[in-house]
Amino acid sequence: MPRLLLPSAALLALVGALAGTVTGGGTLGRPGPLYGWYLADLLLFGLAVALLRRVPPRRAAALVLAGSIAVAATGLLAPPRTSDDAYRYVWDGRVQAAGISPYRYAPDDPALAGLRGRAPDLFPPAGPCSGWDERRTAAGQCSRLNRPAVPTIYPPVAEAWFLGLHGLGGGVRAVQLGGALLAVATTGLLLTRRRPVRAALWGWCPGVALWAVNDAHVDTLGALLLVAALLAAVRGWVAAGGVLFGAAIAVKLVPAVALPGALSGVLARRPRPRDLLLPVLALATVALAYLPYLALSGAGVLGYLPGYLREEGYDRADVARFGLVRLLVPSVLTPWAAALVLLVVVFHVLRRGDPARPWGGALLVTGTALLLAAPNYPWYGLLVVALVGLDGRWEWLAVPAAGAVLYLVGGDTQQPVYGGALLVVLVGVLVRHRAAARRVAAA
Repeated sequence: MPRLLLPSAALLALVGALAGTVTGGGTLGRPGPLYGWYLADLLLFGLAVALLRRVPPRRAAALVLAGSIAVAATGLLAPPRTSDDAYRYVWDGRVQAAGISPYRYAPDDPALAGLRGRAPDLFPPAGPCSGWDERRTAAGQCSRLNRPAVPTIYPPVAEAWFLGLHGLGGGVRAVQLGGALLAVATTGLLLTRRRPVRAALWGWCPGVALWAVNDAHVDTLGALLLVAALLAAVRGWVAAGGVLFGAAIAVKLVPAVALPGALSGVLARRPRPRDLLLPVLALATVALAYLPYLALSGAGVLGYLPGYLREEGYDRADVARFGLVRLLVPSVLTPWAAALVLLVVVFHVLRRGDPARPWGGALLVTGTALLLAAPNYPWYGLLVVALVGLDGRWEWLAVPAAGAVLYLVGGDTQQPVYGGALLVVLVGVLVRHRAAARRVAAA
């Protein structure tokens, strides 16, 4: 019982700090109050997980699940504080419920004027339109949707999720509740491996409360499907793993970088036709998910995705991305150099990865991809958090943390914050290597 008391107290303190973070006044428009809260959340999270290691596994599992529910619940205490993406989810759900493809029209298109008129929560009819999550459309109407002049960017499984949430009542609160359910379900799935401390790295992570629940990012659905896919693959359910992997990719495409992890070690022996089953099924699932929308939208089924990639700097040599790579090569070569580094890591996973632990290879490739691309959206790192929950290498949590700092602080911080994340990862690798060497020597 005494062993349970200290982690429980630390967990309660973490839940209290997260509640303060969500309700304490900080927003993307006024992030100052969030800096101190984020630091407190991080320290209490580390303390709670460290103390959990002393608890017997059965009791620890119950505490992890209860803590995951409490942590997720804190995200429900206020409307989204640092992202307005959830409002777009609500809109896409309503558009689909009206029988219209979300890829066909931009929200401010005259064809959707009737829908806008019935959505005062998304298009406020009066007021100064000066909130951090409000902006004017080209026609002068106030909107809480980001990029109201372009069609949606989200892939089809995400759109199906938005439609389902609309059927459950719609509204931002429903989207947040959906995020909470996904977050807790992921914790439950991680607990099936009977490694409660690792599951806590996801379930108690402050980023889960903030990005998965309060901001309600759909990346959480991708994380859940990715975890399910890897667990299915390692248990020999290759077909199910392929379908789940494809569904994860059709949520937000980013999970595709984890696919080599499912093929860990395949090049260490003679490849077999069966090795292609999982990736082929994954690609087929993505294609099938797009088919209904392709029939409705034709060539426009990609929505704003190509424009988004250009906007975010992924298709040109500038300072928007690849900060660490730019320290080593000329800017014009950074996308190619980043791709080369990632290919080397992928080859390493395919050649040397452990097929019994595919999440290890998936974490290495996904974490490396984010270090190279240096996104300023921390919720992309939810995939990394979920993979850490499977693999246990906590040092990779520095990657989404770097994204959070860059997102809030901005400016010329890309290289120092992601450089710091890389340093944390390398120190973690060194510490684990030395610990393994000591175990071998002792044996």
